[in-house]
Amino acid sequence: MKKYFTCLLSAGLALSVAGCSTGGQSSVSAMKDGSYTAEVTGHNGPMKVAVEIAEGKISAVKVSEHTETYGIGYGMVTTPVEAIPERITASGSLGVDTITGATITSNAIVSAVADCVTQAGGDAEAMKNVSVSNDNKDVVIDADVVVLGAGAAGMSAAIEASNAGAKVVILEKQGIVGGSTTRSGGKLIAAGTKYQEEQGFTGDTPEALFDYFKSVGGDQIDDEKLKVFTDNALTDVNWLEDMGVDIINVEPIHSSITPWRVMNTQGGGGQISGIGGQITVPLFDTVSATDTDIYYETAADTIIMKDGEVAGAKGTRKDGTTVTVNAPSVIIATGGYASSAEYTEHLGMGQVVSNVPKGNVGDGITMGKDVGAKIEFTNGIQEVVVSFTCGVGINEESGLIVTDSGERFVNEYTYQSHVATAARLAGSVGAYYIASAADPNPTVQYGMTMDSTISADTPEELAEKLDMDKDVFSATIERYNALCDAGNDEDFGKPAEFMQKLEGTLYAIPLTRSFTVTFDGLVTDTQSHVLDENNSPIPGLYAAGEVAFTGLFGDEYPSCGLAIGASVRYGRIAGVNAAAGN
Repeated sequence: MKKYFTCLLSAGLALSVAGCSTGGQSSVSAMKDGSYTAEVTGHNGPMKVAVEIAEGKISAVKVSEHTETYGIGYGMVTTPVEAIPERITASGSLGVDTITGATITSNAIVSAVADCVTQAGGDAEAMKNVSVSNDNKDVVIDADVVVLGAGAAGMSAAIEASNAGAKVVILEKQGIVGGSTTRSGGKLIAAGTKYQEEQGFTGDTPEALFDYFKSVGGDQIDDEKLKVFTDNALTDVNWLEDMGVDIINVEPIHSSITPWRVMNTQGGGGQISGIGGQITVPLFDTVSATDTDIYYETAADTIIMKDGEVAGAKGTRKDGTTVTVNAPSVIIATGGYASSAEYTEHLGMGQVVSNVPKGNVGDGITMGKDVGAKIEFTNGIQEVVVSFTCGVGINEESGLIVTDSGERFVNEYTYQSHVATAARLAGSVGAYYIASAADPNPTVQYGMTMDSTISADTPEELAEKLDMDKDVFSATIERYNALCDAGNDEDFGKPAEFMQKLEGTLYAIPLTRSFTVTFDGLVTDTQSHVLDENNSPIPGLYAAGEVAFTGLFGDEYPSCGLAIGASVRYGRIAGVNAAAGN
């Protein structure tokens, strides 16, 4: 049977009360028996929690209503909606540890229970001081394969390694699995799918998919690595569907690009995030059916080497205790580095926003460096420039987008990541969407009513308000309007039907840079081996997922689905090879 381990809490299912204060115990016994409910605000909205008090103690806690994110707030035995109520009832304490990666949801549940305790006449503050023993000690275990990270790549690797007969241990930094994939839009991509045929797109091939990615990534693409993904993308989609991933339809990468290839999982569609649990929860359920052991809240920090070969890995838990896994094969699947100021510095983006886990700070790159792995950094990253107040910047194509110095830099009618990357490569931290009253997009119309939107009657006046050079910005507007009149965007090739002339009052909607997926890091081959500076495999060391995307991307993100799909593909390869010692 699958065993779960979490630093501090032993999966939250076998807590014991130790060193309880007198105040804490008396407050419990003072509570009046009955049923109580409380409403609080969770991560995504209202949450209702029901608490039963019997014989002066908390006997049951249930989150009865919520709008939390699947795979982060709920959906697994380790997510807060399931785990926190059990921790509270098992310990009799409101001082239970929250789940790293889902702290807002965890704290909301604890807050609601505290409210119910107060309603019952108990002392909620005293119950927060009831200590909970964790009984953690340094652990040393033996395995065949140790996987560092439990995102899409790490879980795919663990499944394949376990299915090949290996004893597998996973060290996961967060309190839940899923990583960046869970926070994503939950999209996949492949050629020749039944979902394409349902929309009338027939005859699509892996070769055509490869050609598209190559056209975007250019010379930065490792053709062999990309081809391994495109040739096997449909096989991996079928593999995920077999374990319960529910694909509902297919949509375009962008309305200007055919055939449609991007597949949405249940609840997804368009530019939406927080759907990736539809992929990670089935992966987790499949891992759970194996004898893989997961150590949560355990940050891998050391790859153990002996005589030039991998001999295991070590991780540190929040309380300072360690988990050491002796194993001849290590798979690094720790994710990217979008939350690291140090590792993103080379991109020159300044102050930006990212919605990836805060733990994505390049741990795998750091560990790889320590054992002589080859590291490469590029100019590529998945990014958008978007208004966080009204959403302009994702799909709007009729207005003019300029740099923070007032210059046009791109065909606005294109994939949003292309717009953002073009802005960055033009030296602009953010961008502005310039519109007038005639702009046909409802989102833009809404944006023009917001306090954060700056307006002016002339280009010169607007430039002054935006701290731009008046002559530069005025020339940009004049040129754009001339191209609109001509019906031919000879500067950037924007289709004439989306060239909307700017007249009358002008509005500038600020677009903020946001990024997620990083494109580089450890250098690997097509068999997921981590290479050293001489391009030779480091014996026993493998990597998959965002920590090792080198060679799969160019400067910009070509399509939703590539990151998750490549993580699954190379995770599967890593698992098979690590189990066999190949």
